[in-house]
Amino acid sequence: MKLFEGIKFNRQEWAGAFGDIGTDFPLIVAMILAADLHAPSVLILFGSMQVLTGMVYKMPMPAQPLKAMATLVIAQQLDGELLFGAGLAIGVVMLVFSLTGLLAWLARMIPKSVIRGIQVGLGITLALLAFKDYIPAEQIGGYWLAGISFVLILLLLDHKKFPAALVVIVLGLGYALLFKLDYTQLGASIGIETPKFYVPTMDTIWMGFLLLALPQIPLSLGNSILATKQVSQDLFPDRPTPSIKKIGISYALMNLINPFLSGIPTCHGAGGMVGHYTFGGRTGGSVILYGGLFIFLGVFFGENFQTVIQVFPLPVLGVILLFESLALMLLIRDVTQDSRGLVIALLVAIIAAGLPFGFLVGIVVGTLLYYLPIKLNVLQIIGTRKAGKN
Repeated sequence: MKLFEGIKFNRQEWAGAFGDIGTDFPLIVAMILAADLHAPSVLILFGSMQVLTGMVYKMPMPAQPLKAMATLVIAQQLDGELLFGAGLAIGVVMLVFSLTGLLAWLARMIPKSVIRGIQVGLGITLALLAFKDYIPAEQIGGYWLAGISFVLILLLLDHKKFPAALVVIVLGLGYALLFKLDYTQLGASIGIETPKFYVPTMDTIWMGFLLLALPQIPLSLGNSILATKQVSQDLFPDRPTPSIKKIGISYALMNLINPFLSGIPTCHGAGGMVGHYTFGGRTGGSVILYGGLFIFLGVFFGENFQTVIQVFPLPVLGVILLFESLALMLLIRDVTQDSRGLVIALLVAIIAAGLPFGFLVGIVVGTLLYYLPIKLNVLQIIGTRKAGKN
């Protein structure tokens, strides 16, 4: 079948399938609980978007929860109807941006050093999340689990026979089976579920746009669109690079479908692609397998989601997330020989990771610095001053 042409489902693709779970799964869990969402719908739709992107792009192009929206929903306990309205709103916005050529214009105007800074900023954010929230989640036992997972990944990262991500996921599953799962409750939770149909109202679309979509747009432009295109070019230089327009349209279409079936808003993401690639994913097979896992959980275990959560211990997900963040930050190496570009990239990274709306501020500040005739060779200036003191 042409849909699956060039797509593999070998051991490496299976390992790569878990490369982004450290980012996605905890956010999805928190959103379901905070907004009282219908878990089967969320899991089935999220998995379906993975399958579709895997078939369309033939590379590990993932679907991810919209992080800014997720953070606001979780922190403010906003309801699901508002979230669905926001998803539809951002889908319309991205479709307009794509079809009018605005996304392509931004891609031409924003320099690579700024994109690298956005990627490093995202990597810093993910690493802090891993260290602060995920790895300590199980206290002493969690630290042991995270330490063992870390060593295993270091030893097996390039191993073909025993792929690192598969090994640590099995380790986490074994930990859950021994210490966390209630087998009686797990058996009783098995059933068949389908997504719930929902139609957002104009009020929820408008309020969702104001409260959730607007804060999300800058992050989506930087990470979901521009950085994702750059990463696909970095990781797969021998393949045709997806155009900005194509990435924008597929982003839009996901969010024009999700709300009507009670699914969370989704995007593409540079970090997710790097995560899949880091652990072995080279084709669309890794995201299709990843999506199949969520569809399976949603159809058969979605109604008792509290039990399913225990299968993926947070310390293991935190270590996977840590390696994803490291791989993302290492992409900066191609601007390290350009002192001006390196300074811009590092400034953008610090702004993106440290400020509210940091991704938008970083893009604006970094792009202005790139085009303004300002001397930014900080390393040379420091070296000159030191030489003068000596």
